[in-house]
Amino acid sequence: MQQQFGALNTFFQNNKQHVKGVGTPLFVLAVLAMVILPMPPMLLDTLFSFNITLSMVVLLVAVYTRRPLDFAAFPTILLIATLLRLSLNIASTRVVLLNGHEGPDAAGSVIESFGSVVIGGNYTVGLVVFAILIIINFVVITKGAGRISEVTARFTLDAMPGKQMAIDADLNSGLISQEEAKTRRSDVTREADFYGSMDGASKFVKGDAVAGILILLINLIGGFLIGMVQHGLSFGNAVEVYTLLTIGDGLVAQIPSLLLSVATAIVITRENADKDMSEQVNLQLMSNPRVLTIVAGILFLMGIVPGMPHFAFLTMAALIGGMAYLRARTMKDEVAGELVEQERAVTESKTHEQKEIGWDDVHQVDTIGLEVGYRLIPMVDKSQGGELLARIKGVRKKLSQELGFLVPAVHIRDNLDLGPNHYRITLMGVTFGEAEIRPEWELAINPGQVFGELKGEKTKDPAFGLEATWIRAEEREHAQTLGYTVVDAATVIATHLSQILTNNSSHLMGHEEGQQLLDMLAKQHPKLVEGLVPDVMTLGNVVKVLQNLLDEGVPVRDFRTIAQTLVEYGGKSQDTDVLTAASRIALRRLIVQEAAGGMEELPVITLAPELEQMLHQSMQAAGNESAGIEPGMAEKIQQSLHDAHQHQEMNGQPSVLLTSGVLRTTLSRFVRNTIPGMHVLSYQEVPDDKQIRIVSSIGQ
Repeated sequence: MQQQFGALNTFFQNNKQHVKGVGTPLFVLAVLAMVILPMPPMLLDTLFSFNITLSMVVLLVAVYTRRPLDFAAFPTILLIATLLRLSLNIASTRVVLLNGHEGPDAAGSVIESFGSVVIGGNYTVGLVVFAILIIINFVVITKGAGRISEVTARFTLDAMPGKQMAIDADLNSGLISQEEAKTRRSDVTREADFYGSMDGASKFVKGDAVAGILILLINLIGGFLIGMVQHGLSFGNAVEVYTLLTIGDGLVAQIPSLLLSVATAIVITRENADKDMSEQVNLQLMSNPRVLTIVAGILFLMGIVPGMPHFAFLTMAALIGGMAYLRARTMKDEVAGELVEQERAVTESKTHEQKEIGWDDVHQVDTIGLEVGYRLIPMVDKSQGGELLARIKGVRKKLSQELGFLVPAVHIRDNLDLGPNHYRITLMGVTFGEAEIRPEWELAINPGQVFGELKGEKTKDPAFGLEATWIRAEEREHAQTLGYTVVDAATVIATHLSQILTNNSSHLMGHEEGQQLLDMLAKQHPKLVEGLVPDVMTLGNVVKVLQNLLDEGVPVRDFRTIAQTLVEYGGKSQDTDVLTAASRIALRRLIVQEAAGGMEELPVITLAPELEQMLHQSMQAAGNESAGIEPGMAEKIQQSLHDAHQHQEMNGQPSVLLTSGVLRTTLSRFVRNTIPGMHVLSYQEVPDDKQIRIVSSIGQ
């Protein structure tokens, strides 16, 4: 036996989590079983008592709940309580009709007691009282609560977009934090779900009241027929027994129903404020002492009129008058306290007015900013499964390693001025890119060669301008089999941000970043840094050289070589263009590697000697090596370079223009925006051991 108990205990311990969740299903199954299985009168008494207790508990919880949302389980409880009550009605009806001829106690003590108290020896009065109770429940409370539930649910759903926009506006203006905004958005959603559920739950209460009326008629008529026809009772005996049982059974069911109807009406009519019912009544009904004084005066006049019940009216007048006096005294104290607070606030405001504004009142622009529409907010919210923050962190880490300095943090905020699915990328407060995406879809990008069309929304890839299509997630594999590159919405934004930061990396390099590079270099090469700043160059000139290099697509991760070059040439010239050219020559192996990778032979595009000589003479005549190219010649050169660049891309080879050091800076600026992806190198920037192969000559 001990072994059996031990095994049973072990079973319950191992299945503890499973056992916890079987209570509610077993309760629902037991309620449904009452519809089918016969119930003994003693068990009916217990269940009727439990039903009344449950209704009272629900009513008191509804009264003391501070907000309707705090009792969000009420619709489900209402459904279960209604199901329990109807099942008990069916079970008691079976007992009344089967055993009613045996006497008033045939259906249990609870039904007999309720019927005897209400009837009080007069069956007509009992029927009238019961009918009035049903009318109050069905016509007044249930019907009114149902109408309020319907209207409240409709208005709550209609107001959801406005509430969401108000939350976003408060968040943008800094009135609330991200956590508060998240909580308020959750409350708005829960409120809509709650009132929608209450609209449906109120139909249960209404149906329950109708069922009570029908069950009353069935019990009366069926009881009379069964008692007189089957059991041979006289009409008087049948009326006496079955009327008492029917009214008792109806009362036992209708009193809990009335309590739940009142609880429903209280919850639905409550103001959605964080106060319980007594606070709201005291604040709004008893707040004006003038109203209470007038009521007390009227009651006093009614009490002194001859023939009126003096004691009742005068007692009530004295009670209301006392309440008016206490309320007036409380308000006087509150007003005095408010005056003191106002004086203190005025004093503090004068103190603040006398204080001058400071630099804390000036808001600096974000180095890197990302603004999103309100439908894209879940993408940047970790609690909602948003992956964009992790993607952006990965972009910053990758670019920092490639460029050679720490990319500043990206400040993300929502912007109601944008479309719901729009985003905008800014640098120093200036817009550098924006697009519209579909957060729940995926973007199928055409890399140049695909084997079919996709059904979806045609668009262009924001980062590179390639043809693309927004597709559903389930079509991802099909799109990949056709040759498309498929990415999710978070990757689209992250790629666009990476492309903008790469193309504009010079905007991210400032004095702070330059000083950080010097500090890091000083840890390993302190003499080199001491000999550079401020002995040879200022920090500003160093930063300008770094910006020039980044502007031409040269990373600054080999800062030691750059610093050595600046120390060597800084004493000869402070011209940042000259110093940039010298730094490029020092970094020539890195530059060639960035342009051509590990190719043994460097394919290059050159200018014809005649064209190169013509450009030299044009710049010498202008007296400025950085002068622009004559428009007519520039157009021809641009077209030829564009064709040569496309030819190299089609062959899968790098596009490198090789020219003289005098022309390199001008041509680099010329192709930077017109032919993205083309590298411009001078003869001095090609390492001595690097073989070159001329693939095209412009101007021949």
